[in-house]
Amino acid sequence: MRFIPVNTPLLSGNELKYISECITTGWISSEGPFISEFENKFADYIGQDHGIAVSNGSAALDIAIKALQIGDGDEVIMPTFTIISPAQSLVTAGAIPVLVDSDLNTWNMDVNLIEAKITARTKAILVVHIYGLPVDMDPVVKLAKKYGLKIIEDAAEMHGQTYNGKMCGALGDISIFSFYPNKHITTGEGGMILTNDEAVAKRCRKLRNLCFEPDGPRFIHHELGWNYRMTNMQAALGLAQLEQINVFLEKKREMGRYYQKGLKHLTDKGFALPLVKTDYAENIYWVFGIMAPSDLAKTEIVNTLHQNKIATRPFFWCMHEQPVFQKMGLFKNEQYPNAEKMARDGFYLPSGLGLEDDDLERIVKVIADAYE
Repeated sequence: MRFIPVNTPLLSGNELKYISECITTGWISSEGPFISEFENKFADYIGQDHGIAVSNGSAALDIAIKALQIGDGDEVIMPTFTIISPAQSLVTAGAIPVLVDSDLNTWNMDVNLIEAKITARTKAILVVHIYGLPVDMDPVVKLAKKYGLKIIEDAAEMHGQTYNGKMCGALGDISIFSFYPNKHITTGEGGMILTNDEAVAKRCRKLRNLCFEPDGPRFIHHELGWNYRMTNMQAALGLAQLEQINVFLEKKREMGRYYQKGLKHLTDKGFALPLVKTDYAENIYWVFGIMAPSDLAKTEIVNTLHQNKIATRPFFWCMHEQPVFQKMGLFKNEQYPNAEKMARDGFYLPSGLGLEDDDLERIVKVIADAYE
């Protein structure tokens, strides 16, 4: 019985050709023609003026936050249900993450809870689009305009997703993407910052490159940045992936439709499948998540899948329950019941672009046999 991993990337285009070109020309480091080409074409695809390629999505968050001059004592509103990267970037910048609960239907932050969290110290709203559906952005944009706040858009999981017809990653002041292997487009490791603000873009480029002065003498530094550069080989891979994005998006949605149909019977047992669509977006199924009626029910189905050599992943764990932040004295006595339920009862199935049709059939059959 073959093991089915939770993710397998699809490298079926010009990836080998472009990487071979890097090797034959010697452009393998953080300089080379593929970097600017990938930046420009990805920015054009999303609809932004400037793209800044970096080493990973977390690096993109570090740079975006510093580029917006968010630092000591500044408050930034964000979801408690997300990967740790956004909160980590805020905390290491000296800022204070202010958390909101989730919407159990979309699994995104509940935008109706944001305004009550705004104070005189609030500097920005950091939205994180989760798993397949975007955050409802119109209310967020209205709040940002009303209170003079910046919007940082974490679109790490949203390559090609739209909100009311506009690309995710083009809905705030600055956005970030990840190109980890489980994303729709991968560069192995890698990330991208997008913005329409030329001054912010210039600052991002400086921060990713140790704050070398672009017009000054080399090795003279007036502030600290990071070595967060992307290599030409990574950019070559990303460019080849970007050429196939429409094929990838359709494959993801076909996978989602198959799971929706084959696992519909789970809803009779109290499980919740992802929303197919909202009034502002159709699910892109970055991953196919399932919410079990209880932690026990989740454990049973996950164990059954693992016994049949089918990998799964749990949902994110809430920021207010992270031991590292609790040791720092953050989020004392805070509770977010929807996010807590999602963290305890949610998991996702193999969802990679390299998943074969017979893999899908086997996964659905194992679950059906277990519940029949």
